[in-house]
Amino acid sequence: MTSDDSGAEPHSIWGDESAIVQLAVDWSAQRVVRHTDPLSTARSAAELSRAAGATVTAEGIGGKAALRVFNEVLEPATRSQDDPYNLAYIPSAPTRAAVVFDFVTSAANIFGGMWEAGAGAIYAENEALAWIVGLLGWPETAGGCFVSGGTSGNLSALMTARETAKGQRGGRPVSGWQVACTSNAHSSIHSAAKALDAEIVDVPIDARGHLTGRALREVLHSHPDVFAVVASAGTTNEGLIDDLADVASVCREFGVWLHVDGAYGGAGLAAPSVRSLFAGIELADSFIVDPHKWLFAPYDCCALLYREPELARAVHAQHASYLDHVDRESWNPSELAIHLSRRARGLPFWFSLATHGTDKYRRAVELSLATARTVADAIRDSSHLRLMCEPELSIVLFDRPGWSDGQYEAWSKEQAANGVILCVPTWWHGQTVLRLAFVNPATDAARVIEILDTLR
Repeated sequence: MTSDDSGAEPHSIWGDESAIVQLAVDWSAQRVVRHTDPLSTARSAAELSRAAGATVTAEGIGGKAALRVFNEVLEPATRSQDDPYNLAYIPSAPTRAAVVFDFVTSAANIFGGMWEAGAGAIYAENEALAWIVGLLGWPETAGGCFVSGGTSGNLSALMTARETAKGQRGGRPVSGWQVACTSNAHSSIHSAAKALDAEIVDVPIDARGHLTGRALREVLHSHPDVFAVVASAGTTNEGLIDDLADVASVCREFGVWLHVDGAYGGAGLAAPSVRSLFAGIELADSFIVDPHKWLFAPYDCCALLYREPELARAVHAQHASYLDHVDRESWNPSELAIHLSRRARGLPFWFSLATHGTDKYRRAVELSLATARTVADAIRDSSHLRLMCEPELSIVLFDRPGWSDGQYEAWSKEQAANGVILCVPTWWHGQTVLRLAFVNPATDAARVIEILDTLR
């Protein structure tokens, strides 16, 4: 495409950018379909500096040269999150439809904070959110917005909970606010508590690693300044789901906000085979799930939802002279979380849902669960490995009896360096174990089992 083809004159400052636009489009199209691998390819800043050279200069190096540096130096120094054998942490496996629509979303450059500026995009995002609301079993009046990730979503939800409690209880307690959760809660809960000047109250887990209503009741009896309880719908390390029904019942008994962190595991709501494990989630006050984890969207995308969105709006709506004209009757995502400027980051997720349909999403989540169960069965039946606990969702913990921490580390690094599999050690009940997180429906269980045979 040239400037004549587009009908646009070269910009007086930027010049004719049509050639670099085409180069970027071509690169993106090739990346979407190319083979990936789970190599750990991070390089030091010094190495990258030598390889890339000076890139930000007074005169600029030109789009072609900048894209070459990205293609040959920078992008290869990152890990392929979407590789089927990247099974560490919580990887990401976006559909191609979602990835390419992220490009469209960026090209459209929509301000997604206010309905007046981004009505069409916000409408589409709300369609995707409504699907999740339905999975939760919440009323149709529930809703929320998309934020960058679980940390932002948890913080925004807990800020809403704290301010709601402040209004209900007549102000801040003399001794300060408290948040109740277990040791299995995500690290972002501690960050949120710090930001909110709240103390974390630990609730003991049971033998299965779950938050239970019984333990929570004892804690709330002795801690009247708890304004919110955080339950997990899929812990990051083990994939465990707390006893949500019991916990919700106790929260209602004490008049305490229940926030459910489903950043990873919330996708399981779409799978009939595990839906019963989420019983009680319909009683939660707020909820998050990251589509960029197990709902096949690209980074960054967290769905933040409230049973009663008006409570969030009362807390997060910003007021200033330049915002006086904002239509407060419209659905403004900027009023539902700690943000004002925002891209319409939910659009790639919406486009993929609209393209493929929710039935395929259900099948994709079920396939990840089936893969986890098949690998867990193989580990249980093996002569050299030991399954640490039965997987509730799609995370599998296991060990190689007799191995030292050094042996685990060496095996993990060797597999990563050879581009075979990314499987890193973690801790479970005070011992080193290996962990596999299955969120990619393209992962082949037989291939994973074959790789684990190298642990002999």
